[in-house]
Amino acid sequence: MVAGWFTGDGTDGEGEADFRLLGTRCSACASVFFPREDVFCRNPGCPGGELTEVPLSRRGRIWSYTDSRYRPPAPYVSDPELEWQPCTLIAVELEAERMVVLGQGAPGVALADLAVGMEVEAVPGVLNEDTETTWTTWHWRLTGTPGSAEAEADAKGAAGVVA
Repeated sequence: MVAGWFTGDGTDGEGEADFRLLGTRCSACASVFFPREDVFCRNPGCPGGELTEVPLSRRGRIWSYTDSRYRPPAPYVSDPELEWQPCTLIAVELEAERMVVLGQGAPGVALADLAVGMEVEAVPGVLNEDTETTWTTWHWRLTGTPGSAEAEADAKGAAGVVA
């Protein structure tokens, strides 16, 4: 786990409700940053202000997606002795923060399951583990809520049905 990037691990009996990505917000311009920024405001038009920690929205909409067919370089943690298993990578737009956050899809989420505009939520995940350490991360999991493009297509399809 990268310290300060998220809070909660979903193991406190509350399910995953306590799991949140953590960013920082500038008091001068209200810009939100993830990964967090603790030194200066990254907004080039801002004179700078106090940076405070803020929990980010748990849900967002798929902005883009792909899969990884190769083992990423360090600092990504994986066992070089094991064969690389491709995983989905999902860029999610958090509407309230007006930002896009990249992360892995939850285990079992395949490219065929994804479409731009679908709603996903941040959940705890395991990046890698050995006998002594479990490295935690976040994953994006489908919520079952259709995206705007899907909902629009469904509405057009339903409106066009003639009995």
